[in-house]
Amino acid sequence: MRILMLGWEFPPFISGGLGTACYGLAKALSDLGAEILFVLPGGAADQRLDRVRVVSAAERSPGRTFTYWTVEGLEHVELVPVGAAIQPYVTEEEYLEQRRREERAAARTAGESAQTRPPALDPMRPTSLGLTSGPTIYAGDLFSEVHRYARLVAEVARQAHFDVIHAHDWMTFPAGLSVAALSGKPLVAHMHSTEFDRSGLSVNQRIYDVERAGLHGARLAVCVSRMTRDLVTSRYGVPEAKCRVIYNAITVNGEPVHQQCQRIEKDDKIVLFLGRITMQKGPEYFLAAAKKVAEVMDNVKFIMAGSGDMIKRMIELAAAMGIGHRVTFTGFLRGDDVDRIYEMADLYVMPSVSEPFGLAPLEALSHDVPVLISKQSGVSEVLVHALKVDFWDIHEMANKIIAVLRHPPLQKTLKEHGAFEVRKFSWADAARQCLDAYQEALQGAR
Repeated sequence: MRILMLGWEFPPFISGGLGTACYGLAKALSDLGAEILFVLPGGAADQRLDRVRVVSAAERSPGRTFTYWTVEGLEHVELVPVGAAIQPYVTEEEYLEQRRREERAAARTAGESAQTRPPALDPMRPTSLGLTSGPTIYAGDLFSEVHRYARLVAEVARQAHFDVIHAHDWMTFPAGLSVAALSGKPLVAHMHSTEFDRSGLSVNQRIYDVERAGLHGARLAVCVSRMTRDLVTSRYGVPEAKCRVIYNAITVNGEPVHQQCQRIEKDDKIVLFLGRITMQKGPEYFLAAAKKVAEVMDNVKFIMAGSGDMIKRMIELAAAMGIGHRVTFTGFLRGDDVDRIYEMADLYVMPSVSEPFGLAPLEALSHDVPVLISKQSGVSEVLVHALKVDFWDIHEMANKIIAVLRHPPLQKTLKEHGAFEVRKFSWADAARQCLDAYQEALQGAR
């Protein structure tokens, strides 16, 4: 089976959990013999390419006008970068402000005035890496780039052979719908996060409309948890019979690696928050619980690792609470830095307000770190050996943090059982379920 997969990040070009999930699923599908053509928006040209081999169009069959990449360790996966500047994890307003800053910087570099727009380039003309010149060519706003991506995906699809279309989250749904209409192939829409998860009840109507159109236009909807399925059925009016729950997983290679990491201080206990610092992830509840813990324990430090639109507010909040000296903000981490921060932690806390799944707790458990997660998360449906709390209950959150830090037997039990439990999560199982969904979609199409 050949799959046209659409997403907006993929390792080594990654911003967050969706890239990790796409990689794990694609690799498992590849290991099962499926072939994947993954169409990726541009903007990654300045990142490291040591794991990527660029295959020029000339090396492929005649008529192929896009550049293809192969990634080390993925035998049956090809990436096709196209010139659309989709920026994940930002609001429309943040996207526009970022565009203005980049255009002003580009104008200054070119010796032009800040009001002069750099000349637009042809988004269909790939450079040596298959990309256009980068984020200075934004067509106007985030939705313009989403539709630019859809047009470019349609061009790729005209030159490709595939059996089914798999689109990850709302930014790729217009592309998936367009290709399904052009090709007659079935579309599978994969919901990793809904607009209600990201924004509560203050939803962006345009994003909601795109999500709803994608879900209703798809042959099947894949949801990362029962919680997400319930949102899809209740908020978007999608029949439950059309939904398939396929949980995310994690790659565990051998035993956890125990590094000798330099702690902040010799006797300090480290409580870790790692994720985007946005409303969805509940960072203010983490700080509120941290204040209560700090009132009764002196040797505890809190690390907030990640970036997001609330980071400045959280720094100010920690200072206003009088715990600024106890909280370290690291910014966005990747690669070895993520491994190192897990190895430093005594407890990982995920206080998400609405978390469709949540890969970070599985990563923490794979690093031998016990976890405390909100009951408002998809991963809480499947993790047994984890402490759970309502995101808003900062008193209980603080009590459970204190219990783990003060009672080594509890911490040891959570570590041992959690490390064993995390091994039941397999991308191979998720890939087999996806293949079943593809076959079901194909039968429905016939």
